Amino acid sequence: MERSAILAELPRLRRYARALVGDRAAADDLVQDTLERAWSRLAQWRAGSDLRAWLFSIMHNLRVDQLRRPGLSTVAIDDEECQAPSRATQSDRLEVGDLEAALGQLPEEQRAVLLLVALEDMSYEEIAGALAIPLGTVMSRLSRGRERLRQILAGRSSSSILRVVR
Repeated sequence: MERSAILAELPRLRRYARALVGDRAAADDLVQDTLERAWSRLAQWRAGSDLRAWLFSIMHNLRVDQLRRPGLSTVAIDDEECQAPSRATQSDRLEVGDLEAALGQLPEEQRAVLLLVALEDMSYEEIAGALAIPLGTVMSRLSRGRERLRQILAGRSSSSILRVVR
């Protein structure tokens, strides 16, 4: 495999990591860890298989490891924030902020699947392979994530949709 094939996936890896983690520095660290792991395990990649799915699988597993491991509380010293491209209207910027906040409220499993579908345009099969979960689990997490996102953006809490059955 050529180095250029992995480097061609960098923009997608960075975009997904940024959306998944929410912090630019932490996302860059996750991408770097992913690339380091990929280079060290290059012999495990099966020629002819989907390189993008393999890299996303590595990234997903590293992210799961990060969440399981207790981390140190840190404060960013870099005040410069990465600004997402947006149209000139103030309401658009607010909507993007609302969407980012709503995505942050989703469970990690739902957010990962939702971002892979929406941001990376991956098929359900590719996602199932990358996250090492069954296809049905991908579809249910996506469905629940979309519904929860709609509720959050509509201003409804999760408790408002639960019914008491007696």
